Amino acid sequence: MPTPTEHILADLQARGLLPPAQAAALASYEHQRPFSLHYELRALLYLGVTLLSGGLGVLVYQNIDQLGHGVIVAGIGILTVVCLGYAARHRPAFTWGQAPSPGLLPEYLLLLGCLLFLALEGYLQAQYQLFGTRYGLAAALPTVLFFGIAYGFDHRGVLSLAITALASWVGVSAAPLAAFTQYDFAAAALSIPAAGLGLGLLAVGLWSDVTRHKAHFAFTYISLGGNLALFALTASLFSAYSLPHAVALPLLLAVCASLVWYARRSQSYLFLLMGAVFGYIGVTYLLYEVLGTEIGFLVGTLYFPASAIGVVMLLINMKRLLNITPKP
Repeated sequence: MPTPTEHILADLQARGLLPPAQAAALASYEHQRPFSLHYELRALLYLGVTLLSGGLGVLVYQNIDQLGHGVIVAGIGILTVVCLGYAARHRPAFTWGQAPSPGLLPEYLLLLGCLLFLALEGYLQAQYQLFGTRYGLAAALPTVLFFGIAYGFDHRGVLSLAITALASWVGVSAAPLAAFTQYDFAAAALSIPAAGLGLGLLAVGLWSDVTRHKAHFAFTYISLGGNLALFALTASLFSAYSLPHAVALPLLLAVCASLVWYARRSQSYLFLLMGAVFGYIGVTYLLYEVLGTEIGFLVGTLYFPASAIGVVMLLINMKRLLNITPKP
């Protein structure tokens, strides 16, 4: 069966736009050029690191009586030191730009070492109560460590771990586990810190991009922080136990505007859709809040069809909004 490339070449030949010799050369090049497996291999390596760390945990759990706690702690500790030590030997020189990659093996051993550190910390806490009831300290330690590693080794995967650890520290500090026995108290305790953390991450990401300080980290900060802030602020609009609506709605619209601005700057479909979707929710909420339920229902008969047309126009003109020009 002819490939799409062969169809295109045949069509160009039929129109007299491409000489047969050039068409044959292009077809030969398409058949013989190497196929890149870069992203497939990276995905397999990420999966391998995850499966290895999970498999080790299952293996330890099944053989804990035969091995003993001391052997397990020593084994995890040695593996952690070996992984981090090997990555440290191949660490690139620090730069505020994007550092050159030291290779796939050091990158994934660094990620594995961080995951093993989390496993070691969790094991020590579960078995020996290393941190006692100071759960905030247990979350703060990997937060500080992973942020330092992420910037020192220029690793976006570890940066994601650091942000996740920071979110867990904020959650533990804001609402103890007992808070989750009552939904209203938990929502009040968590929504405000979640919104604050999301706004803070979003601000750091925008600062990184504008000032070119680890600008390639901006996507991680903005995607995680933007989603967290948008969901927390949207939840606040429909809850009486969190941020006042007069505060949550302007913040929500400001975050949406920031995401649309950054989407145009970085030509990102993801951030444009995030800003547009949550901005639509905020504008719709504002419409019904100002007009009231009865008048809002009448206006909705025109508003929702018009907004559906707006969605179609957004999808049609998305490339123009993002200033994406077709390549010659």
